[in-house]
Amino acid sequence: MSEQEIEANLIASQTELKYVYRADINSRAALELNFREKFEALNRVKLTDGEFARLLDEIITPDVFAAARLLRNLNAFTRDDGTPLNYSLVNLKDWCKNDFEVINQLRINTEYSHHRYDVILLINGVPVMQIELKSLGINPRRAMEQIVEYKNDPGNGYTRTLLCFMQLFAVSNRDRTYYFANNNARHFAFNAEERFLPIYEFAGEDNKKIAHLDDFAARFLPKCDLGRTISRYMVLLAGEQKLMMMRPYQVYAVQHLVRCIDDDNGNGFIWHTTGSGKTLTSFKASTLLKENPHIHKCVFVVDRKDLDRQTREEFNRFQDGCVEENTNTAALVRRLLSDDYADKVIVTTIQKLGLALDENSKRNQQRARSGQATYKAQLESLKDKRLVFIFDECHRSQFGENHKAIKAFFPRAQLFGFTGTPIFEANASSQKIEGIHSGVGMARQELRSC
Repeated sequence: MSEQEIEANLIASQTELKYVYRADINSRAALELNFREKFEALNRVKLTDGEFARLLDEIITPDVFAAARLLRNLNAFTRDDGTPLNYSLVNLKDWCKNDFEVINQLRINTEYSHHRYDVILLINGVPVMQIELKSLGINPRRAMEQIVEYKNDPGNGYTRTLLCFMQLFAVSNRDRTYYFANNNARHFAFNAEERFLPIYEFAGEDNKKIAHLDDFAARFLPKCDLGRTISRYMVLLAGEQKLMMMRPYQVYAVQHLVRCIDDDNGNGFIWHTTGSGKTLTSFKASTLLKENPHIHKCVFVVDRKDLDRQTREEFNRFQDGCVEENTNTAALVRRLLSDDYADKVIVTTIQKLGLALDENSKRNQQRARSGQATYKAQLESLKDKRLVFIFDECHRSQFGENHKAIKAFFPRAQLFGFTGTPIFEANASSQKIEGIHSGVGMARQELRSC
C-alpha cells in the first residue's frame, strides 16, 4: 500500500470518528484564518485585524514548553482600546466540546524552510498532533528522522507558526505505529539507538500492543480520548521545561482508580513493578481527584520520612507547588482540616497519621493534660467526609493497627495501595485483614499483612 493510500485511509477513519475533514486548510494563511474563527467563537469576541496579528505575535513561540502551558491555561490579552481579554485557546472545562478537524498536506513556507506535513489533527483550530506516514516496508524511524530534521531547520514552522502548539507526534508505515511527545531541542534529539524521548507503542488494558495504524486510530484518536490524553495524561515538568507522556498502563491504572472513586466502589491496589512509574501514576491520580467536589482530601501515605521528602519532591517536580511539607503531626492535622484547595492533596508518613489517630500517643496525651483538644478529637469533623488514602509500598505500611485505625476513624474513606511486591495467598505469613474488590483493573485480590 502506498503512502498516499495509507493517508487517505487514515483521513477516512478520522471522519468516521466525527472529525471534520478540511481539505481547504493547506497553507499557513488558511490555518491562521481557521484558528481565528475558532478563537473568536470560543471567547465570544471579534478581533480587529491588528489585534489578531498582535495576538499571534504573543502566542507563537519557539519554546515548546511555554506553548504547552498557553494551551492549557487561561491567558490575558490587552485589546487596542486598553481593555483586558481573558481567553483560552480551547475549551478547558470540557475538551470533548471543542471542534476537532483533520487536515493533510499542509505546506508551511518561511524564509528558511519549505515543509509539507502529512496529517495534522486540530483541536479548536490549534494543531496538536502530527502523523507522519511511510509506505509499507519503510521503517517508521525514517519518519522520526524527518520530524527531527524539520524541527532543526532554522526558522521552521514549529517555531514561526501555530505549529508551535504541537503536543504529539505519531509515525507509522501502517503495520507499525509509534507516538511521542513534542519537546524543546535539548529533550528532542534522535540517534540510531532511539535514545531521545520515550517512544511509545500503544497498548490495550491487557498490555497487548496496538501497532496497526487502523487499530491505533480507532483506540487512540477518538476525539474525547485525544483530548483527555493531552489535557490529563501528559505532564509538564516545570523544573526541566519538558513534556512527559504517561505510559498506557499508567493511564489505565489512573482511569480505574478514579472511576472506582467516582462510583464509590470500594478499595483496591495497583501492582506496578519497580521502575514502572508508581510515583507518576499516583501523582496523576491524586491531582485528578482534586477536581472531584465530593472528595474532601486525597492523602498520599508513605512509610518512611525519607520517602515523604522524596515523594513531595517528585510531586512538585511534576507540578510546581503541588504539595507542602507536613513538618509535624500538628501541621498534618491543620491541613487535613483545611478547606483550602491547595491543601486537597497531602503527602505524609504513616507515622504522623498514626500519631494523630492514637489517643495514647505521647503528643495526644500531652495535649489532653494541658487542656487542649487532642489531634484525634480535632479530626472528628472529618468522620462524615469522603477521604481517599493512597498508600505507597502498601505491602509494608498498610496492615495491622494502622489499617484498623484508619478504617475505624474514617468510615467513608476509600483506600488504595501501590506496591511492587504484592503479598498473595502463597506468600502471606499471617491472616488476611480484609477482602477487597480491586477497582484498578486487576482480578479480585485480598490485601494481606506481611
